[in-house]
Amino acid sequence: MKKKHTAILAAALCLSVLSGCQSAPAKTSLTPVTLNEVAHSIFYAPQYAAIELGYFEEEGIDLTLVNGAGADKVMTALVSGDADIGFMGSEASIYTYAGGAEDYAVNFAQLTQRAGNFLVGRAPEENFRWETLKGKKVLGGRAGGMPQMVFEYILKKNGIDPKADLTIDQSINFGLTAAAFTSSDADYTVEFEPFATSLELEGSGYVVASLGTDSGYVPYTAYSAKKSYIEAHPEVIQKFTNAIQKGIDYVNSHSAEEIAKTIQPQFKETPLENITKIVERYKEQDTWKEDTVFQKDSFDLLQNILEEAGELPARVPYEDLVTAEFSQAAKGK
Repeated sequence: MKKKHTAILAAALCLSVLSGCQSAPAKTSLTPVTLNEVAHSIFYAPQYAAIELGYFEEEGIDLTLVNGAGADKVMTALVSGDADIGFMGSEASIYTYAGGAEDYAVNFAQLTQRAGNFLVGRAPEENFRWETLKGKKVLGGRAGGMPQMVFEYILKKNGIDPKADLTIDQSINFGLTAAAFTSSDADYTVEFEPFATSLELEGSGYVVASLGTDSGYVPYTAYSAKKSYIEAHPEVIQKFTNAIQKGIDYVNSHSAEEIAKTIQPQFKETPLENITKIVERYKEQDTWKEDTVFQKDSFDLLQNILEEAGELPARVPYEDLVTAEFSQAAKGK
């Protein structure tokens, strides 16, 4: 009798809030997906908008987000099966493929089309020129990682030899360079947000150049999954891509203030006005794509950058490492 009363009560409660019962799928009906991201940065605002606006739930996905703190660590999690989807620079997928992995990572959606980091100096420089870095010391990134390779790509474009014309300190772990800059003897540091803005607010540094602006359009970060996972779960990859596309549509159709309010729960330690400033900075440099399609010419440019950096043992086929099937379908929705 008690069980019967419980069942009746549960049914009554559901009927009393019928619209709520119908509006969102139950957690148990969602497909669990673990996403390992290279960094937790406002640079990836469309992804966080998709999370906060419930786009993944709408697509039937129960998303678990993990901060991998570096593309190498994200790829390790993906290969080991600790993550279903990895979000990182696509250079990691090229290295894995070139290393002979049979179940390699395939890129299925691109998010950013410019570098998301900034050059921060000790003092404001309104008319900064890259030649200024000659003879200086800069806190850089990990060898073979996109931040460092794009930095070197810009230096070479400006006639600067990364090895001979300046000193680049690559000994500091990803995400810790801003803290190190405040107490080091470096003249400049290459920083993602919110670290670049934090240094400015502290009076410890000043953004003097945008790597995203000066490098041009670059396929900086993309989503990938193991070939076997995509083959076994194409419907999950499609639903995930649909949610990301909705996030992109949102940031490309809303103001920096609106976006900042939406994604603020992801950055509770950062004041709303700071998030707004950072989002505006990224919007101004055309950071986010209109869709998630990873084009062949972008992939070729990526390989050119890797080749110039001496990190590409051999060219790899676009057709093996990129699929546009899911992005094209998401774009049409």
